[in-house]
Amino acid sequence: MNGMRRMSALAAAATLVLAACSSSATPSPAPTNSPAPTTATSMAATTAPSAAATVNCVTGSITESGSTALQPLIQDAAAAYQSACPGATITVNGGGSGTGLTQIDQGAVQIGASDVLANTKLATPDADTLVDHVVCRQGWIVVTNLDVTGVTNLTTAQNIAIWTGVDTNWSQVGGPNLPIVLIFRPSSSGTRATFKRIVLGGAIEATGGQTLTEDSNGAVTTAVTQTNGAVSVIGFSYYNDPANKPLLNGLQLDGVQATIANVGNGTYKLAADGNLYTKGAATGLTAAFLDFMMGPEVQGTIIPKDSYGPVSMP
Repeated sequence: MNGMRRMSALAAAATLVLAACSSSATPSPAPTNSPAPTTATSMAATTAPSAAATVNCVTGSITESGSTALQPLIQDAAAAYQSACPGATITVNGGGSGTGLTQIDQGAVQIGASDVLANTKLATPDADTLVDHVVCRQGWIVVTNLDVTGVTNLTTAQNIAIWTGVDTNWSQVGGPNLPIVLIFRPSSSGTRATFKRIVLGGAIEATGGQTLTEDSNGAVTTAVTQTNGAVSVIGFSYYNDPANKPLLNGLQLDGVQATIANVGNGTYKLAADGNLYTKGAATGLTAAFLDFMMGPEVQGTIIPKDSYGPVSMP
């Protein structure tokens, strides 16, 4: 694909990985009284690998940035690797897929996390220098504030009408007489690009009416819970966080539940690969950490199975 190399980079003892796949707010409508959700929680256990596990410990420091949808997984994997290998320091940052791709292209970080392919954000000569390590299948879900009662499903056509500004009140899709507030991600967001490609079919999103922009999955989650009539799109890992889920109304898409099982059987379409990019072949601590993420400890222990799926999924 435009000359870009895609690598699975499985460790010798590994099978398929289960992994995770990510402005300023303008004045918003009156908030609800719901407590704010967690925004950057670790979505899984961060226990150290067992003594029986073989971890290739490499000393040094590396930095990752990019997708906030992937961030919880990378944080958990980094914590586990550093626990097993005290001589390693792995710094995990967000910023969005576009930021991650730009920074890895510039050599500012060692890993750039992205929900989209590099050639959708970077020019071809730059994208061709990056190596894609596909680490997961991930899904996203359309969520609303809890005051949007009576709406449990939106069809693709209804989503298009809502996000392009044709429908501006929830009563138009079976909900209450309440204005729809669209909470967007910035243009650098892989979540926004994936939703626009898969669900909106590339349609031009609304620019007028009641809209907000938030810069991460966590910030979006908080804004939806605190804004009357709000709707947005977040990664499964944020929706399934026990601190967030009771505060959100998660919607079906075309009558299909947003679950990893349905991503795996191909019935739920709002899903894509999780990509970790390196500039050229991974070496040193970067290569060791990517191998660890592909290995049995991350695959079998660290990754929450309700939020991510193996790379073999459709």
